[in-house]
Amino acid sequence: MSFWLYALSPPVASSLVIICSVVSQLQTLPMIWRAIDWRRVLPFVLPGVLGVPIGTLLLAAIDARLFKIGVGVFLVAYASYALLRKPRSSGVAGGRVADGAAGFGGGVLGGLAGLSGPLVIVWTDFRGDAKHDRRSVLQTFNLSILTAALLSHAGSGLLTREVGAATLAALPGTICGAWLGARLYKRLGDRGFQRIVLALLCLSGLVLIGTS
Repeated sequence: MSFWLYALSPPVASSLVIICSVVSQLQTLPMIWRAIDWRRVLPFVLPGVLGVPIGTLLLAAIDARLFKIGVGVFLVAYASYALLRKPRSSGVAGGRVADGAAGFGGGVLGGLAGLSGPLVIVWTDFRGDAKHDRRSVLQTFNLSILTAALLSHAGSGLLTREVGAATLAALPGTICGAWLGARLYKRLGDRGFQRIVLALLCLSGLVLIGTS
């Protein structure tokens, strides 16, 4: 999204992110299927689905530059803080109410820009979840929300010929990138996984700010 917004209009970039994300999530779903605990996932997913149409409606009115700067500053600030702090233990307050709030916000961002993941990444990191728990929640949430977002974009007439052409150009890189990421994931421990995810969040935020 950080790079595509530099070259594409927000509606096209948003739909492209959603399509490529759904493909990559389906491609790597077998890795975490057995680790999915629906009791942990549903408090994120159900409010998230409610947020998707709100994000889709906001897409036509959003100021792309301000949106990029706002999301970018948030990602850089949190990722920098989390990379510098000492490792935290699990068990912070908030429970399912906080899970639902993160899920709803992720749903709005998913419908708006295909960015369903960052808020859930931040919350599961802050909560101190282990690698497999975090991955199972995040991937199941993303797949659910982005599938709903794809249907919402289709119903709103956003899947245009320009989106189709961009998808054909982007899918080979998406598939190769997901395959390489899956190989790397298997080699990482909890701390290494956390640091790479946070570093990528920080890089994404810097690119969003820079390209705005």
